Amino acid sequence: MSTARTRLALAFAGTAVAALALAGCASSDPLSGESTDDAGATESSTIVIGSQAYYSNEIIAEIYAQALEGAGYTVERNFNIGQRDAYMPSIEDGSIDLFPEYTGNLLQFFDKDTTATQSDDVYAALKDALPDGLTVLDQSPATDQDSYNVTAAFAEEHDLKSIADLADVDGLVLGGAPELEERPYGPTGLKDVYGVTVSFSATADTTVDELVAGNIQVADVYSADPLIKTKDLVTLEDPEGLFLASHVVPLVNADIADEIADVINPVSAKLTPEGLIALNVESTEDQRSPEDIAKDWLADNGFS
Repeated sequence: MSTARTRLALAFAGTAVAALALAGCASSDPLSGESTDDAGATESSTIVIGSQAYYSNEIIAEIYAQALEGAGYTVERNFNIGQRDAYMPSIEDGSIDLFPEYTGNLLQFFDKDTTATQSDDVYAALKDALPDGLTVLDQSPATDQDSYNVTAAFAEEHDLKSIADLADVDGLVLGGAPELEERPYGPTGLKDVYGVTVSFSATADTTVDELVAGNIQVADVYSADPLIKTKDLVTLEDPEGLFLASHVVPLVNADIADEIADVINPVSAKLTPEGLIALNVESTEDQRSPEDIAKDWLADNGFS
C-alpha cells in the first residue's frame, strides 16, 4: 500500500471510527484486516503480494498470501512479474506491499560494494541499505544461493559435512558454469578460504549429471534446486562464508510491517532449506500448482 494511499485510508478510517464511536455502535482497526459494526459487517484492507517469474518464488508468495487470508486479510496477487529490475519500482512506489526476496542478492542490488557474506551480517547490512519506506521481516532459515554439493555416496566415503572437509581429499574436480572459474568463491576462493585444491570443469547445464556420473566430485548448485533431493546430493556447510548468504526474506512496505509481522514471521521460521527443496520438487516433479502446494504446506506446519 503506498504511503499516500495509507494516509488516506487511515484518515477516512479515523473519521469513520470517531463518528461511530459517538453513536456507540462500532469499533475498528483499519489495518488489522477487518472492522465490524453492530450488523456484523466485515471490511478487509488489501495486501498486494508480488512474485518473481520463478516457480519457487511464486510458491513462497502464495504461502504468504494464504497465510494472510487465513488471518482475515484481503490479498491481491501480482505474480510472475519478472526479475528485480522489473518489479522493484512497484515495491518502492507502494504498488506492491509484500514480496519474497533473498537477503544476499537484495543487499547487492542496493549496495554493490558490500563485503558482508555471513548470514547475520548480510541481514543487518540489508536492513541498513533499504530505501525509506521499505523494510524486511525475519529472514527464513531457507536459502536459494550458490552452494557446493557432492553425492551422498561421496560424502559418506570421505566423511564430508563442510567445505573444509574437502581439504583432506585429493584429485577433486569442481564443476559449474564457465564463469565460476573466475568468481571469488571458485577455485581461488576454495584455496584461500578453506585450503581446498581443485581443478575446474565448465559443466554448465550438465553439472548435476556430471556429478552423478563421477566426472566431477564437487558441483556448484543452487541450494534450493530440487535436484539436490531427486539426485541424492549433499550440500556442504559453509562456516567461513565463502558464498554470499541469501536467505528467503519478506520485503515489505514499512507502513504495514508491524501489522503483518505476527502472521508472516512464524511462516518464515518454519521454512527450512530442506523444506524449500521439497516444495520445489512438488512443483517440478509432481507438477502441482502453487496454490495446492501452499495450502498443504500451511496445513502440515500448523497454520490452518
